[in-house]
Amino acid sequence: MKAKHQIVVSISVTALALLGGAGAHAETYDGVHAVTSATSRADVKTEAVAATRAGDSYSDVASGGVATVDSVLDRVAVREQAVAAAHNPLQSLDRRAFYRDEVPAAYKKPGISFTRQTASR
Repeated sequence: MKAKHQIVVSISVTALALLGGAGAHAETYDGVHAVTSATSRADVKTEAVAATRAGDSYSDVASGGVATVDSVLDRVAVREQAVAAAHNPLQSLDRRAFYRDEVPAAYKKPGISFTRQTASR
């Protein structure tokens, strides 16, 4: 029993010594370094403007150019559809917000009104 205890203690001491030795190689802080630049402000500004105009070269659509869509719908028809969708009180209903992903029948009625009516006196 005593020998096992001595082995455990010696292993623990060795592990702590190794960890202590690894901590001795810590990084040092040298303070704030002075800025040394050979580029003038005007040159930096010119490069910044050029980079801004070039766009995001890392974007997925950077090299795609402008996408054109050929539509067969008339401008007036699209506007009518947008107005109808904007006036539809059920437009923003999401079936996932309801029990078992099913919109209740009360919400499916076409003449439903979500406004509160005041009692007439």
